[in-house]
Amino acid sequence: MNSESLTKYTSSLTSAQLYSLLLLLPVSVFFLRKYAFTSDSNSTSSPSTASSSTGSGNDAEQSGTEETKSIMQPPREDLLPPKDDPYTLEELKAFDGSDPSKPVYVSIKGTVFDVSRKSDVYGRGKAYNIFAGKDGSRGLGMSSLKTEDAVPDWSVLEEKDKKTLHDWYTFFEQRYNIVGRVTDMPPSVASFVVSHANDPVSSNL
Repeated sequence: MNSESLTKYTSSLTSAQLYSLLLLLPVSVFFLRKYAFTSDSNSTSSPSTASSSTGSGNDAEQSGTEETKSIMQPPREDLLPPKDDPYTLEELKAFDGSDPSKPVYVSIKGTVFDVSRKSDVYGRGKAYNIFAGKDGSRGLGMSSLKTEDAVPDWSVLEEKDKKTLHDWYTFFEQRYNIVGRVTDMPPSVASFVVSHANDPVSSNL
């Protein structure tokens, strides 16, 4: 459409029609931005990044984008004292959500968290099941949902990714009960595994 045709077209519109077109413009821009934001399904952001875009009160875990966003939740004040039960990486596999009679565990940096109350997020077939029944610290640090990244050796992460991993650890520590630790983490990160044997009830803080 050339400038002359455009001029004729706009002059033929009523004031009400022009006003309606102007109202539609910001709505169109919003949906374009929303599509661009949700197009990458193989990544997850750190708790601090996600909370800034979703708010701290969103706890309605649903499918797709809503399930990814709503992992955010406020810290809990009713956590149990941390346990120091030993688990091998092989033993953790039994707690991947496949067996509904067993709890669902996620290990981060060798600390095992019970995420059973969020089985709609970490359970079988759910958005974050990739981290269930294993230590997938590297993937959390990389903000990746790829199977090949969900491994326990996080020593190769860049500093910014280690910061992201630390944010996830803190997030879990404030929201999920600690039920044990992994005893056979890779040598490169084994010394970083925290023992909770003599911890006070401090995971609530």
